[in-house]
Amino acid sequence: MRETLFKFNHRAIKIIFYIFFTATFIFALTSSNLILGDNPITKIGTTAFTTVVLLIFAALFTVCYVNHSVRDFLLWLFVDRSWITATVCFILAILIQIGFVSLIHYGVHDDVGAVHAALTNTKDVNLIGYFSVNPNNLGLLLLQHQIALIFHRTSWLFFDFMTIFMVDLAALFNLGSVFVIDKSKIPILLYLQAMWMALFPAIVVPYTDTWVLPFVAFYILCYVIVARSSIGKIWKLIFTILGGFTVGATYFIKPSGIVPMIAIIIIELVSLLNKNKKHWIWLFLVTSIFAISAGGSYYKINHIIDNQTYIHVNTFRAKPMIHFINMGLSKTGGYNAKDSYKMVILINKKDRINYSVKSIKKRLHKMGFAGYIKFLIVKQKNNTSDGTFGWLREGISAPSKYTPDKRGFKGKLENFVLLYGNNVGDFRFLTQIFWCIWLGLIFFAWKDNRKIVQILRLSLVGGFIFLLIFEGGRSRYLIQFLPVFLILATLEWKTSVQQIRRLLKWNLNPGPKHRKKVL
Repeated sequence: MRETLFKFNHRAIKIIFYIFFTATFIFALTSSNLILGDNPITKIGTTAFTTVVLLIFAALFTVCYVNHSVRDFLLWLFVDRSWITATVCFILAILIQIGFVSLIHYGVHDDVGAVHAALTNTKDVNLIGYFSVNPNNLGLLLLQHQIALIFHRTSWLFFDFMTIFMVDLAALFNLGSVFVIDKSKIPILLYLQAMWMALFPAIVVPYTDTWVLPFVAFYILCYVIVARSSIGKIWKLIFTILGGFTVGATYFIKPSGIVPMIAIIIIELVSLLNKNKKHWIWLFLVTSIFAISAGGSYYKINHIIDNQTYIHVNTFRAKPMIHFINMGLSKTGGYNAKDSYKMVILINKKDRINYSVKSIKKRLHKMGFAGYIKFLIVKQKNNTSDGTFGWLREGISAPSKYTPDKRGFKGKLENFVLLYGNNVGDFRFLTQIFWCIWLGLIFFAWKDNRKIVQILRLSLVGGFIFLLIFEGGRSRYLIQFLPVFLILATLEWKTSVQQIRRLLKWNLNPGPKHRKKVL
């Protein structure tokens, strides 16, 4: 009976995942970012640059198809020598990041600008008002303030480099997780992360989306070490403590960042149906230590934030959680200026809550059941279809300098990533192609039923549901879940490729019989 219930729960998780993920994959494949030439939807079309890139890849594919020597050389370079080649690609991606930030490091508006401004001016009435209404960003502010004290730097350039550090640190933690699970997949992850890092302009935005990445990646690594490594139990208990502390810290950088840990807990609870008594004792010990360390971390950090004296905050003016649910029901499911303004002018907390509750009821009643389902489908598209992760779709990711320079390499680069740039459509097209491939590596591995895969799948389901309930409406909020996407795509690479080959009946000649398969 227990085994039957265990299998049912895992099957249910898989079905729910594919309901959400199939929609996401279809939305990505049909995104307006993939329109070649003039784009009537985004009004920013592709240029000759994209055409040249596509022609180069088409020519390369043709040469590989007709010339076995070229194909064997590329297989030797990228497969047989994948550890070396992938590492070189990863290092090149880091160098590209450094060069990109060195050239483009303009100030950013909205929440990011408020946090950065508070590093040098805590007496401004507007900033006091901002953090009173949005105390959720106090954790990030205090963290950046401590870093500023250590390095004596507060410039945008410095914190953009710190963002690179955060993003790349998360990448290293991802490598650690895959090494523990299946080290033969490391080259695949290096390739994927190199491509992502090279096409990720959000490194110039020192905000919670990017700064939470190493926290999420590290507690996933801690779990993987505890659950799958062969190190001694003392070390596993140490990593349990570190993981619990990190989860508590993650909550104060970005609360939704703990969703993968919730997925881990759910899958572990389901797995108890398949455990013997000895496992129960060990799991009870690990769970207790994790709960104590996570709870202690939460209590300590919460105490620090509540008693901080760095900037004056009127906590009674904080936006209630239900406000973000209310915004999640408006228009495209994203930010709503009217709702946000109401949270500012309504001084009494009860009035803010009542406004949000009435607004939620009104919006649900207006949509009706069928309308609400349609709204959720459209919102899922808005939340997940854009491979640029919302770049230039909102003020928080748009640099203050909107017009690219007309001369030099810097100007050419700005044309790809700044608003009104001539090549923004090219950037969106190429990143969307990568996003579709990335999602495809996850989608086609439906035969993979490993426990770690189920955990990562449930993490994405949790993220999707969170964004459907709360403020969403753009794919920027997916950034916090990128460690999950990257690890999952890496682990399912082989299964997906095999499944695609079966579906296409593609009999690819592997070359010489002695070729060593490492991917």
